[in-house]
Formats: sequence, C-alpha cells, structure tokens
Amino acid sequence: MNFDRIKEKLNILADAAKYDVSCSSSGSKRANKNKGLGDSSGMGICHSYTEDGRCVSLLKILLTNHCIFDCAYCVTRKSNDIKRAAFKVQEVVDLTINFYRRNYIEGLFLSSGIFKSADYTMERLIAVAKKLREEENFNGYIHLKSIPGASDELMREAGLYADRLSVNIEIPSASGLKLLAPDKKREDFLQPMRKVKNEIIQYKSEKKMIKSTPVYAPAGQSTQMIIGATGETDAQIMYTSAHFYKEYQMKRVYYSGYIPISYDERLPSIGTEVPMLRENRLYQADWLLRFYGFDVRELLTKEHPNLDADVDPKLGWALRNLDKFPVNINTADRRTLARIPGVGMRSVHKIIQARQYRKLNWEHLKNIGIAMNRAKYFITCDSKDFEIKDRTPGQLKSVILQESTSKFRKAYSSQLNLFDSQSLPTL
Repeated sequence: MNFDRIKEKLNILADAAKYDVSCSSSGSKRANKNKGLGDSSGMGICHSYTEDGRCVSLLKILLTNHCIFDCAYCVTRKSNDIKRAAFKVQEVVDLTINFYRRNYIEGLFLSSGIFKSADYTMERLIAVAKKLREEENFNGYIHLKSIPGASDELMREAGLYADRLSVNIEIPSASGLKLLAPDKKREDFLQPMRKVKNEIIQYKSEKKMIKSTPVYAPAGQSTQMIIGATGETDAQIMYTSAHFYKEYQMKRVYYSGYIPISYDERLPSIGTEVPMLRENRLYQADWLLRFYGFDVRELLTKEHPNLDADVDPKLGWALRNLDKFPVNINTADRRTLARIPGVGMRSVHKIIQARQYRKLNWEHLKNIGIAMNRAKYFITCDSKDFEIKDRTPGQLKSVILQESTSKFRKAYSSQLNLFDSQSLPTL
C-alpha cells in the first residue's frame, strides 16, 4: 500500500466532505455481536456531544470528488478546477478499521461525488458498508449518503448495512434547483427518500411477526438544505422541512448556510455568507415543530415570512399572540406550558410533577430552571404577576432584550473580575 498516496487522498476527500453537516448518528442501537468490532449505541457522532459531555467522532470522507454534474453551489462540480482523487473500496474499509482500532473514530460517514452514474456510485458505497459488516464484523455506526437517482433495489440493500441513510435535497425549492443544478431533477432526490421510508415501515412490520427479520436503517434517514444560495424565505424553507418530516418521516433536516466557493452570476456574490444566526433560528424553529407541538403555519406566514433575528421563534410567536397570555402555571396543560417562552420540555415535565404537591411561585420556578427573564412576562403563579397589559409587542420585546443584555453584561463583568482577582504565580 502506498501510504503517502493514501494520506494525500485522505486530505483531499476529508476536506471535500466538510460541507455536509447531516452526520448525526442519533437513533441507532446496533449491538456488538460475534465478538466483532465496535457498537452503535444511539449517540451523536462526528464531533457531537453526549448528555454526559463525551465527544464522539467518525471518519467523514468522500469516496471520490469526481462528479459528472456541474451544480453551481458545489465545490466538487465538474467545472471546478480542484485536485481530484478517489478511494478504492478496500482502502476505505482499511482506513475505517485502522482508525477504529486506534480509537480515533467510532463510525463512518461516507458520501461521494457521482461518477459514471448514480447506480455505479451507490454500488461502491454499499460495497464499503457490506465489507465492513460481513468481512470485518464491524458493528459501529455507518452513515451512507444516498445518491440521487439510485435504483430502489440498491436503496433497499443500502439500508441493510447502514445505520442511517440520507439524500440531500440541497436547494429548498424546485425553481432554485433548476437554476443552480439544471442537470438534476427533484424526483431523483425524492425517489430514494420514498423507498427508504417504505422499507423502514415494511421491515418494522415484518419484525413484529418474524423476530429474525433484520433491522433496516435503524437510525432512519435525514436530509440537508443549503440556505441562502437562492432567494427562499424562511417560510419556504420551513414549509419544505415540515413536508419532509410528515411525508418521508425524516429523523432530521439539516440547514447549511451557503458558503461562496467561486464566482457564478447565478449565486450570491463572493463574500456574501449566510449569517450563522439565520441557521440557528431555523434550527430553533425546527425544534419547535418536532418537540413542542407547533405547526409551521403558526411560526411563519405571508405576513411574517422570515424569522425574527432578534429573538428566538417561540418568543417571536408569543409576542404576536399576547392575547393567549398570561398562562396560569398551576393549571395549564402540557401543550400550553410548552408554548411559554423560556420554558423547555424538561421544565414542563418538572412543573407538572411539582404542582401535584403545592402551588408553584417564582422561587419554585427559578429552582426548576426556567428562563425567568423571558417567562415571567407570560405566566401567572402563586406570586405577584409581571403585568403585560397595555404593552405593545414592540415594547415588551424591547424590555426583554434590554434585560437579557444587562444580564449578559453582568455575567461577563463578574468573569472579568474573577480573572483579575487571581494572582499569577511568581516564576
């Protein structure tokens, strides 16, 4: 084996893979069997963090950065003047096993440019996963990128070896895709998603009757959208996400801010990067859809097509619906509690448990851990209330932002004072 050449390939193809953010392993519980290597215990991978603070990682690479398509937003497009490389199937297998044995990784995230055809590329991705499972007895996490346009037969096989499958929808709207990737068809992205969804349902149904039925893609499927390459509003983006969650049972939709990589008159100008804050607001809205019972039509409308950059989406919704507040913390149901700004789902559970024994006041709520700087204006409890009557949404927003800024400054100042008070040792 030419180790220098392998190292060069790794540098090229690991760097090319950094633009794909949809690499969480959440949901997979593949157990170690037959004294094999590793296990996948449902925790995040690729420098994600578990609840106890442990960092876990994976080998994240492309099989090749050669591509037959010329998508304007993609660094690996065929017209881009970059250094090209391609791994052999066995090279990826050997890298994964060697890195795992050295405790560098706990799994593999494998994507690829499309060379020759979608099916040819997908066959090679599957070959890597199959070799790892059957020849190396590897039980760690494997995430394979589904190639747009790959056949149903290949997608079925892929799910038998991978923990998670994903195909990136790339651009939120069909018109945006047609503009920036005219060689691709939206149906080519939807077909693999549809197949994976149907196979997951079928295998789960069969497993209820036949215990020996293998698990198909236990961590489900995910997708990713590039934000800001075309002119979609936040409403268009989140309505697309809601559609994928409902129709394709997605585990996650990821939002990746457009990074200018070259000049193209169809794209935003060089230096016009999507603010990180926009990504953050989209993820917060996504969280509200998945875990807080919100409907996308509540968060984004024709009148409000974009999320407020100044406040989180839940607070933005509350400010537009002041007629629904204040909420009595001691009597409100779970769904209503979850809509109070500053109250997370864990706090909702604690509130419901605690109020079985006594009426809750401000001190109790502080101890539970709710964000009082936001929540206090939207609730009543067994204490004096913070009145929101006669305050416009703009006035209340200003008060909350001022208080949050003041709180941040005090915390920052106390940290500086603590640092200044530490005497440096004499050398």
